[in-house]
Amino acid sequence: MIPIPTGVRVWLATGHTDMRKGFASLSLQVQEVLRRDPLSGHLFCFRGRRGDLLKVIWHDGQGACLFTKKLERGRFIWPSLADGVVSISQAQMSYLLSGIDWRNPQDTWRPTSVG
Repeated sequence: MIPIPTGVRVWLATGHTDMRKGFASLSLQVQEVLRRDPLSGHLFCFRGRRGDLLKVIWHDGQGACLFTKKLERGRFIWPSLADGVVSISQAQMSYLLSGIDWRNPQDTWRPTSVG
């Protein structure tokens, strides 16, 4: 789990993102498309076209961090707003990373075996 300090905001980039991008390209997207500062310490989340891959970038004060999560089954629930960015709470971020609908939390499928 990502240790999120108090006062840090979580931003979801609406739409889909090319998941081949790394920290530098995603930071540039935060700066130019979302109009936010990628070095602010806030978390910025991006979802791939299929919806099963999520990337989170943040700057923890010492350096840039990139977190990636791929769901084995299901999709990350994502807003489809045209403004480009949505802010969610830290609790909603926990639901999102667990594959639970952060708008209406309910348990989802859990894998029983690997492979």
